[in-house]
Amino acid sequence: MKYAVAIDIGGTNTRVALIDEKYKIEERAQFSTDADNPDITLFKIKQAIERFDKEIVGVGMSCPGPLDLIEGKILTTPNLHGKWHGLCITKELENLIHKPVYLENDANLAALAEAIIGEGKEHNIVQYLTVSTGLGAGLVINKKVFQGAHGFANEVANVCLWDNGPSHGSIYPGGVEAICSGTAIEQRAEKAGLIVAHAGEVNDLALKGNLEAQKIMDDAKLYLANFIAGIQAFIDPEIVILGGSVALKIPGFVEDVESLVKTKVYPVVEPLVKVRKSTLNEDSGLLGAACLAFNS
Repeated sequence: MKYAVAIDIGGTNTRVALIDEKYKIEERAQFSTDADNPDITLFKIKQAIERFDKEIVGVGMSCPGPLDLIEGKILTTPNLHGKWHGLCITKELENLIHKPVYLENDANLAALAEAIIGEGKEHNIVQYLTVSTGLGAGLVINKKVFQGAHGFANEVANVCLWDNGPSHGSIYPGGVEAICSGTAIEQRAEKAGLIVAHAGEVNDLALKGNLEAQKIMDDAKLYLANFIAGIQAFIDPEIVILGGSVALKIPGFVEDVESLVKTKVYPVVEPLVKVRKSTLNEDSGLLGAACLAFNS
């Protein structure tokens, strides 16, 4: 049996998992990420891999970005500081464990998992979107992540769809994340005077007839459909898979978006539009990291 190690370095916690070639998670470890000193976190990763006591073929890893995927480097990240910025993390970890290490962002890894073992496994061109706290994306062609010329392909959060539209954080006004993500839905509702804790509660209010909530949810679905229709035109994917809490936990969201997309493409394309929910759980990023290690 072959084994890979999957690593998810987050701003708060780091997860490390041992995954076999059938994509079963055999063992896992979790510990706090040291936000100021990457050496501490990398040493804990090394210790976890040693405790797994299996011969591994390689390591797939995700960590906060923006990332230089070609050089395997963290460029900058708001939740990690000091020596994390500019760190050639793949080389640093390779020097510790003497195994090949492959870096990707979390959305690309989730996309890869969908394309190899999830809803896209029967397809060659798979577009993935995660609609959750933020909005991320990944494109997989023939079971390989498409990174683009500089490693920034599918960094889509700031794609502007609405002139002088909503904004939050560092997202441009009218960026797709500022309209369609769970954070955007919640914040737009709060600005409208609604008392909500998350996007699902905005949807609940919409279903009860609240006009402000209905407008916010309609906007989220409409602009996401516009965005996907653009993807259909540029890429012609065989399937678009939606993951994340908004897509998976709000009843009818994915189905409504698919219906809207079909009204925004050429008639000959309409029967080819396939927008589906992810069937993988919160471990999709880890599974994608294993896919990366096994297939690189």
